[in-house]
Amino acid sequence: MGQVVGAYGVKGWVKIRPFTEEVGALLEHPAWQVATQREPGQWRRVRPIEGHEHGNTLVAQLEGVADRDQAARLKGARIALSRSELPAPREGEFYWDDLIGLAVVNLDGILLGEVRGVLDAGAHAVLRVEAERERLIPFVAAIVRDVDMAGRTIRADWQPDY
Repeated sequence: MGQVVGAYGVKGWVKIRPFTEEVGALLEHPAWQVATQREPGQWRRVRPIEGHEHGNTLVAQLEGVADRDQAARLKGARIALSRSELPAPREGEFYWDDLIGLAVVNLDGILLGEVRGVLDAGAHAVLRVEAERERLIPFVAAIVRDVDMAGRTIRADWQPDY
């Protein structure tokens, strides 16, 4: 849902780059899961005490983080929410995490590879598709024609030599 990009101020606040469509969406949740770079697989529950949008980032004071040094140690930490805390996606919307592992085929039925990641390119998301080589495919309606979650397939207007 986001990543700590550094300390903010001197009172233990952190600056967060959100990975959500709406910048402030993370602040709507009373507790977050946080994993630091030093302990990447060890998630701990943290409660944001205060926070607000700051341009295209968030700034927040987290429970147990009292000064700038403690906040600076969180740089690079990943922020997540338990899946049970997320609303169900609306029709035609997908959580990026759900796209990972789906096969990507073009309109001719040629397998282009498997989604290994989703990148935020600013204006739209980009699928990172791997097979014999990596392909970056824009996740936009003009190219991605269908996402079949049950069939674990994405159909895209994309050629193997792109």
